[in-house]
Amino acid sequence: MSLKHEILRGTILLVLVVSAAGWFVVRRVKFARDPGAMASKLLITALMLALIAYSIWFLGPLGPFVIVACAIPLSLMWTPHLGAALAKPLTGLYDGGDEVAELRPFYSIAQAKQKRGLYAEAIMEIEKQLGRFPTDVEGQMLMARIQAENLDDMDAADATIQRLVAQPGHPPGSMVGALYALADWRLKFSKDPEAARAALERIVQLFPETEYARDAAQRVAHLTTDPSMLSEHKAFAVPQGVRSMGLLKVPIHFQPKEAEPEKQAQAYLDHLEQHPLDAEAREKLAQLYVESFSRLDLASDQLEQMIANPNHPARLIVRWLNMLADCQVRCGANYETVRATLQRIVDMNPNFAAAEQARNRMAVLKLELKGQEKGQAVKLGVYEQNVGLRVARRRPGQDVE
Repeated sequence: MSLKHEILRGTILLVLVVSAAGWFVVRRVKFARDPGAMASKLLITALMLALIAYSIWFLGPLGPFVIVACAIPLSLMWTPHLGAALAKPLTGLYDGGDEVAELRPFYSIAQAKQKRGLYAEAIMEIEKQLGRFPTDVEGQMLMARIQAENLDDMDAADATIQRLVAQPGHPPGSMVGALYALADWRLKFSKDPEAARAALERIVQLFPETEYARDAAQRVAHLTTDPSMLSEHKAFAVPQGVRSMGLLKVPIHFQPKEAEPEKQAQAYLDHLEQHPLDAEAREKLAQLYVESFSRLDLASDQLEQMIANPNHPARLIVRWLNMLADCQVRCGANYETVRATLQRIVDMNPNFAAAEQARNRMAVLKLELKGQEKGQAVKLGVYEQNVGLRVARRRPGQDVE
């Protein structure tokens, strides 16, 4: 082998040895309990090894004495580390070995101060942790809860939640949960339904055409704007009853006063004009069309609007298809029509439990329709063809729940 090849091989070997030594030194210092002491030990060891090498080549008979003199302190320095390295496979089963623990904030001190009523001090402790972990959801929610529930400072709680929502990288569930909490606090503590509505509408803005938006819109639709209904202690006026009822010659039959179907339908239509995403109101309107007016076409229109929305989960689609089948049976639709509706459930996913239920219902559908024909009561009177009702439909470009 030529001298050039020998030099190249020696250089490569030297680089590998130096790299391995450097990796060892860096790793030992990085994972040491006291990095400064470990660095000092490694420096002293390097100097002693250099002295040993020098003594071997240049000190002659004095070399062994120098080697022994260097070996004694080296053994004292490294014996504990060698013993720990040999025992590490066993002790690592209990203490995790060299695995680095994930850094995370701790709020136990803040929570303890909150329980003791030291709310300002608790906020300070949370701020210390958030200084190191500014996007931590748990800490920001804890701070907002103390501000709202303990300090009665809804503006500060609102600012904390808005800051959390504006931070990038949070999962949708955390952001939605924070805005729901803000809406609850606005209703409970500040009795401000408009501010609660704004928090819920923020969910619709952030996650349009999602289940989060649908649920938030549903809650907005049923959010009361009457301040008296937000009071924890509500006063109810009880009308005066009939006096001396036992002395009356003619008995009185008390029956609850029912609202007129036309007025109920109009109330639902007006409500859906304001809240077209309210699925509950649309379901009730469809049931009213069937029960009070026998208008399957109007009921089907309401249900089909919700079924046709691709953003709804399968469980709701199945619910509305079953409701549509019930309406068809009640209004006397033929076998093919009802069966086609149930088949739509099967076509969604034949492996659904709901699909199996639909198949079971189709197997006895003719008996169900025959039983409905026998038990159907004949209604007196004829309604006007359109009974003065409008069809509540979605606005252009807006999904309907």
